[in-house]
Amino acid sequence: MEVFNGIFYHAMGASGAALCYTPQKKVVGWSWHTYWLLQAAVCWLLLPVVVAYFTIPQLSLVLQEAPASAMQRSFFLGMAYGIGGTAFGIAIRYVGFSLTYAISVGISCVLGTLLPPLVKGVLGDVLSAAGGTYLVAGVAMGAVGIALCGLAGRNKEKDIEASQSGPSTFSLAKGLPLCLMAGVLSALYGFSLDQGQPLADVAAKHGAGHFQGNVIYLFSNTGAFVTTLVYCLYLHTKEKTFGQYAAAMGNRLPLNYAMSVLTGLLWYGQFFFYGLGHVRMGPFSFSSWAIHMIMLVLLSAVAGLIMREWKQCGAKTMRLLWTALTVLVVAILLLTYGNYLHA
Repeated sequence: MEVFNGIFYHAMGASGAALCYTPQKKVVGWSWHTYWLLQAAVCWLLLPVVVAYFTIPQLSLVLQEAPASAMQRSFFLGMAYGIGGTAFGIAIRYVGFSLTYAISVGISCVLGTLLPPLVKGVLGDVLSAAGGTYLVAGVAMGAVGIALCGLAGRNKEKDIEASQSGPSTFSLAKGLPLCLMAGVLSALYGFSLDQGQPLADVAAKHGAGHFQGNVIYLFSNTGAFVTTLVYCLYLHTKEKTFGQYAAAMGNRLPLNYAMSVLTGLLWYGQFFFYGLGHVRMGPFSFSSWAIHMIMLVLLSAVAGLIMREWKQCGAKTMRLLWTALTVLVVAILLLTYGNYLHA
């Protein structure tokens, strides 16, 4: 039963991740890096500290007892994830939301899931264990489903571009390297959480229970914020946009702040619920990353359908989308069953 509860929490987290870019559409008069740095300060700096303070009993004692090496590994891997997250945000401007998700999340899904057991030297044991075959099949099918969803999304963007006038900002030459970088480096976030597990073990010893993973975010997310901060400050200096934090078109400033904070809340929500799901997945807990990534893409597409973002698409594009969604659902069922068999 715990495995199914874990899947539910992963779905909650993926919902936040699927919707976290939606508020950006309402931000007006700000450069991308102004919005990005503000939301990053919320999801990667402020909320990890606040949530850990309220959910980890004897937090200061936990930090004293936890191994410094685990803190360092989680922090530096988080820094790499921050670079990947920034590359992801930039790639969207060049190749669109759908292709960025398909390439980056597809790579991250496979690498982020298989890297922890590979580094620990237990990947062979996973493959031969009960449910291991279903697990690997679920990861592979998830990657295929993500790719199909990306193709459907790119077809959607082409259908929309065909009905609009004006120059296109699409550039595969600029966007593809960013997508590849985002996929590889974003995969390291799952590895960052894995390397920070000794911190969670100490927190569990002090009564943190299912909230134990929140202590890891103090390091993994802070690392991500540091690299994001450096890049955004560079852009502010280069483009002289520091003043945007105090000004926006018309009376948009409060709304811009609200949308940035909402983005940060939604993005952090994926981490919060990811932790609650991860601790319930049993021996195959490393598969949490694949489940999260696949659900993220699935729910992003469903959210787009609900918001009528696909209404201008042709029949071919819609058939491809429904095929992709079916493959993603099957992938989640395979991963769930594999975890259930090994629980």
